[in-house]
Amino acid sequence: MIIYLDMDGVISDFKLACELQGLSNGKMKAPDKYLDFSQNPVMFGAKEAVTALEAMGHDLYIASTPPWRQPKAWTDKRLWVDKHFPTLRRKVILTHHKNLLIGDVLIDDTSYRGQPDFKGRWIHFGSNGIGWKETLEIIKNIDNEMLQRTKLYPL
Repeated sequence: MIIYLDMDGVISDFKLACELQGLSNGKMKAPDKYLDFSQNPVMFGAKEAVTALEAMGHDLYIASTPPWRQPKAWTDKRLWVDKHFPTLRRKVILTHHKNLLIGDVLIDDTSYRGQPDFKGRWIHFGSNGIGWKETLEIIKNIDNEMLQRTKLYPL
């Protein structure tokens, strides 16, 4: 399957990055305008999950929405991927319209960039307790569904 991984809040810990960089006080309306995205910590369980998804044979891409008000963030995100997920270094898509992506699964923690209109399956990461463990289970179930369809309707 083609699987898109959101960056901030899915593989990169945006909230912790804001705390560590002193941008999480209640008065800050747009921390993404000031955040150094190259310094974001990796989200708990993300490295292991990416390794597992790659081992399952899935084609992974990062689909991230960079802040428009901070062009430096676009470079910071690329450097972050190089450092933490080198197998995905040439598989980064920066977009404000995730509904235009063509693929099977979108793993994303927000819903205001076209995610609900994605033509494949959107896994709303972080909602209803969905973390990496649950996400991997959902993807295994999707794999099993596809395998059953193939058995019922061989090519």
